[in-house]
Amino acid sequence: MKHGGDLTEALARHGGEPADWLDLSTGINPWPWTIPHPIPDSAWTRLPSRADEDGLLLAARKAYGVPDDAGIVAAAGTQTLIQWIPYLAGAGAVAIVTPTYGEHSAAWRTGGREIIAVNDLSALPERAVHAVIVNPNNPDGHAADGRALRDVAERLDRRGGWLVIDEAFADVDPGISAAGMSADLPILVLRSFGKFYGLAGIRLGFVIGRRDIVERIAAALGPWPVSGPALHVGAAALRDRSWADAMRVKLARQSGRLDHVLTAAGLHLVGGTMLFRLAFHPDALRLHAELARRHIWCRSFDWAREWLRFGLASDDGLNRLASAFRSIG
Repeated sequence: MKHGGDLTEALARHGGEPADWLDLSTGINPWPWTIPHPIPDSAWTRLPSRADEDGLLLAARKAYGVPDDAGIVAAAGTQTLIQWIPYLAGAGAVAIVTPTYGEHSAAWRTGGREIIAVNDLSALPERAVHAVIVNPNNPDGHAADGRALRDVAERLDRRGGWLVIDEAFADVDPGISAAGMSADLPILVLRSFGKFYGLAGIRLGFVIGRRDIVERIAAALGPWPVSGPALHVGAAALRDRSWADAMRVKLARQSGRLDHVLTAAGLHLVGGTMLFRLAFHPDALRLHAELARRHIWCRSFDWAREWLRFGLASDDGLNRLASAFRSIG
């Protein structure tokens, strides 16, 4: 599976309708923020205004703890930013902490860069001008130490490079964010709106960093990089701090319940975040296939054949998963 959250492969192999499936292949919050009122007609019928964009960015600054002297720009999802960054960064090789989200390597490779896979930022080779780390990491949930990130950013600054920190899942633990260090170091923090707020279809993401770097990215994105409806929904959701606080409590509770189901079925927990759990099983591919026959779709990995990743589900969904495990034996 290249990505989670797409049932096309599952339906082609095992049939059924989308409503028949329990989709645990994604790390998207299954309890989305609810849009409390209709989106204004003007969001659909006119080009987004500067005021609309400024309103979104102000809400994002507060939600993500962005310093006043750091830059921030919005885009139609962090995937857009991931694909732009290799073309805007200075020349040189990039070190990517692996295993991780594969689109980073794909984007830098397409950009013609040498990619150096490292297991830890402490192993940053001298020839690496840039570095990429996902924090917390996908799929194992490992979180990097803030002091280590600052040290690497300072080293890359002397080389004229950038440190890209993908914080797609940092909303579940805001304390790990490097946004506070981004004003005076060559750090680019990527934040994904859709995962924590459960609105991936909005296609909204942000990059936070030193103003001169962020301005280059904004120029490359051009005018109106985010749709009117996304500006409206994103700003309202990011201002709803009480919802975010309550949701973190709910996600912690539900991920704990998922842990219980997985360990009771004989899987060994490897890691994860409050939006997904990574588990080890010696016969993971067979287990993946058996679950799929029962119309339960989890995330498998071509490069780690003993790993499975499970997203969160309601209590009814977890009961269905537990029942499926018992029937597999």
